[in-house]
Amino acid sequence: MNSGTEVVMDEPTEAPQSASAPAADQGEQADQQTGGAVSADQARLVLRRVKDPELNLNIVDLGLIYDITVSDSVVRVDMSLTSPGCPSGPEIMGEAEQQLRTLAGVTDVHMNLVWSPPWTPERIEPRVRAYMGF
Repeated sequence: MNSGTEVVMDEPTEAPQSASAPAADQGEQADQQTGGAVSADQARLVLRRVKDPELNLNIVDLGLIYDITVSDSVVRVDMSLTSPGCPSGPEIMGEAEQQLRTLAGVTDVHMNLVWSPPWTPERIEPRVRAYMGF
């Protein structure tokens, strides 16, 4: 199913990025704008860096992220996988946790693997789903 083509979609709620700002500085800029507090939107943005290695699509667009909550400096994520037997599950979840820990101000990350509701292709972001032919 991997066509070798990468699809990167921006969510409409994201602020436009300055062409002069390197990607690594985006988290720092957001922290300065919010006074160091981490938001669920910032967490969602860094989770876009995590890709399913078989589909080469990020876990946010795939609809694998069910919920993100931030309490003080602790980020909690409810996520699923495309199937219970997904061989890349530990790799995907580990990378997600690692990316969240790159956010300044995050002291702890709790990843919660959920199976209810079960993931289906309907959870994929509509533009990506159309691109994939679903």
